[in-house]
Amino acid sequence: MVTGELKSKIDKVWNSFWTGGLSNPITVIEQMTYLLFIKRLDELQTQKEQKAAFLRKPVQDPIYSKEQKELRWSYFKNNDPEVMYKLFTRENGVFDFMKEMGEQGTAFTKFMKGATFMIPTPRLLAQVVDMLSDINMEDRDTKGDVYEYLLSKIASAGQNGQFRTPRHVIKMMVEMIEPTLDDVICDPSAGTCGFLVAAGEYLREHYSNELMKPEIQKDFQQKSFMGMEFDPTMIRIGSMNMILHGVENPRLTDVDSLSEANTSFTEKATVVLANPPFKGSLDREAVDSKIINIVDSKKTELLFLGLMLKGLKVGGRAAVIVPDGVLFGSSKAHLQIRKQLIDNHKLQAVVSMPSGVFKPYAGVSTAVLFFTKTNSGGTDHVWFYDMTADGYSLDDKRNPVSENDIPDILKRWKDIKNETKRERTDKSFLVPVKEIRDNKYDLSINRYKEVVYDEKEYQKPSEIIKQIEQIDAERNTLLQELKSLLKGGRSEEQLMVAAEAEATYSLTKKGKR
Repeated sequence: MVTGELKSKIDKVWNSFWTGGLSNPITVIEQMTYLLFIKRLDELQTQKEQKAAFLRKPVQDPIYSKEQKELRWSYFKNNDPEVMYKLFTRENGVFDFMKEMGEQGTAFTKFMKGATFMIPTPRLLAQVVDMLSDINMEDRDTKGDVYEYLLSKIASAGQNGQFRTPRHVIKMMVEMIEPTLDDVICDPSAGTCGFLVAAGEYLREHYSNELMKPEIQKDFQQKSFMGMEFDPTMIRIGSMNMILHGVENPRLTDVDSLSEANTSFTEKATVVLANPPFKGSLDREAVDSKIINIVDSKKTELLFLGLMLKGLKVGGRAAVIVPDGVLFGSSKAHLQIRKQLIDNHKLQAVVSMPSGVFKPYAGVSTAVLFFTKTNSGGTDHVWFYDMTADGYSLDDKRNPVSENDIPDILKRWKDIKNETKRERTDKSFLVPVKEIRDNKYDLSINRYKEVVYDEKEYQKPSEIIKQIEQIDAERNTLLQELKSLLKGGRSEEQLMVAAEAEATYSLTKKGKR
């Protein structure tokens, strides 16, 4: 857990980046990611040295030679800022050493081509090194939480369209899909690998005893997770996120998922968890023809659904966030993909989410589709849930609130048999596939949800007018009495009492109205 004191340190360094001229949150996180990796290399070397000392043998596969001692975190962190900065920026210095790791070690080292050191001043470098030195990076939970806190800055300071899927929404999707150790879990638009990290944490929580076995742990490290991402910066950030959460070698690929170059994703995954790009439009010629055969479109939100059907094994299941337009769009491609999911595979659920879920950086209304690839149909009923609250305010601030439908969603989903008893006026209900087909495969919840209106009776206008006239007459009578008192020479005190009585009477009448 990231404490208030640690958050304060991270925020201070973050602000230093901004005042130092690095205002893009992605760039800031990338630079801090490099430093985390450099720190981790030194920790791995220390572990090798301790093991060698215990066994009284030479260090096996050392990361650093004796001549490279000054490039180690434990050495340069104690130097003056100017000396440290020169060690980083010189030829064959700390940063060059990190880039030249090549295929050694972990998935992260494969994506170092094009990495650039951009920390502008020795003082800022020293600040970041000091802050990271205070973090116990041997604890998986702590270092994972620290990195997640860093990634949350993308949401609060997002620029250039970069943002993360809210982690509580990801967790909901993972808990509904219920991955197992036998699954190959894929996110074809991996970004910061938030879905893969959450799936990994779910497996650790539910299969902790099995993961103690070396052969299962090996598969967990090397086979359980797949991801594709064409942005070189994001794939470096995503791979580091996986490493800091205890997954050393996920199968991450730097490739455009929708292109024919993505040869690694054809009937390979058994689970897909994703929030693919919305509202993008691609050159049709650049898209894999196998995807076009599933859905003939230029829209990325439709093409990614086609990609998932291509990439899943038969029996594989998916949970994917889509914009509402996918649910009811009337174009040929929109109808084509919905028919694919319903007629050729098994569509199981549509969870409609409120438009504020992705604020402050996007206000689009979205839904989560849950489906299983069958190639032979199987859709009988589709479960709909109308989520109106996710535990946070639906404005730009996104502050925690008490209203939260997610626990109810999970409870009802895991007791789906009892959903047959729900009325269409409830938060959730089942809709038979025939009704969906009759409605041109429309999957918007408002098409099927019934709204009950409370009947209210109002008085006739003529009766209201009579009451107003009566009140006016009574008020006029009192006014005339007051005027008579004035002519009769009553004292000022008596007149004030009479005026107050008239005012009280008028206000009482208005209140009754």
